Amino acid sequence: MASIKRPNYRETIITLAVIAGVYVFLIALLMWLEEGAPSGKINSLQDALWYVIATLTSVGYGDIIPVTYWGRMLGFIFLLSTFGVYGFIIGQIANFMSTLKEQRELGLYGTEFANHAVIIGWNDFAQSVIGHLVGAGRQVAIVTKDRPSVDIIREYYSSQNVFTLYSDYNNFDLLEKANIKRASIVFINLNDDTEKLVYIINIKRHFPNLNYVVTLDNGNLKSTFVNAGVTYAISKNEISSKLLASYIYEPDVAIFSEEIIAYAHEDHEYDMKEFLIATGNPFIGMPYEKAFFDLKKQCNVVLIGLVRVNEGKRVLYKNPEGGMAIQDSDYLVMLMDRKGQDRLKKVFHIEEGV
Repeated sequence: MASIKRPNYRETIITLAVIAGVYVFLIALLMWLEEGAPSGKINSLQDALWYVIATLTSVGYGDIIPVTYWGRMLGFIFLLSTFGVYGFIIGQIANFMSTLKEQRELGLYGTEFANHAVIIGWNDFAQSVIGHLVGAGRQVAIVTKDRPSVDIIREYYSSQNVFTLYSDYNNFDLLEKANIKRASIVFINLNDDTEKLVYIINIKRHFPNLNYVVTLDNGNLKSTFVNAGVTYAISKNEISSKLLASYIYEPDVAIFSEEIIAYAHEDHEYDMKEFLIATGNPFIGMPYEKAFFDLKKQCNVVLIGLVRVNEGKRVLYKNPEGGMAIQDSDYLVMLMDRKGQDRLKKVFHIEEGV
């Protein structure tokens, strides 16, 4: 990981102190040379300061000037040093502004995102995931240790939707710049399963109460990751194999399945979404079967499941039978197109997602 440029305040302060010391000496010398000279006008500290300031600022009133030979030689020094002082000050201001801009681009001033997704690690797969999240209106914080990728991310995405933090992944203090404690979920997107497992164990020590998700190359490690504290462990090969098998013997189902697990970009595309039943929702207390027909009639969405949180654990009821009634803080899982989603938002007055 490349080092982050930081302003060298100590060096700047020392340089300013040296410059100030030299000027104090020259002002004292100027007073000694000019004091008592015939027709001299620099007879006090106030006169000397007035002359030096007028010279350095290029004002040059001309009301106070040195009259002795060596006094005028010092005047030349004051005059010529003006360029150096200005150059130093302008250079320091430019360096300070450049550093502020770079640190802002690298995310070192943090973000106010909340209930967002944090992605640890940047690659093509992360870019694909972010595309769906941003399309669904979710905010994302990306943590990367690859400096060139910061510029790529900033070029692709708006800072209103995506925050980028340049950091070593094991710098857990710096991870707080991504407001990770207020994230809804953290996606560990590292190179291999072993690296992901070690990282999960380490990050859980610092942020134990977060939800973590990983994708696995080896599906046999699912239970290992769950025992390590991962909320969702997804086997990429398992999903691919199921989808491939479906394409072989149920191609139309496979096409539909691939569509509904991604964000619907077009009005005619379908998506599977979950919405929170918030206080005041008209479906609170309604039997599941009645909600099924009412949602289809009002919004043209298909209710397929209900999620209820029991003792901190999420329980998914897939199209439940019986007289289960919808409760406050439940989640409804539904199948819908873009038009249905817009209608549903008007009824529920809430955005999708957990």
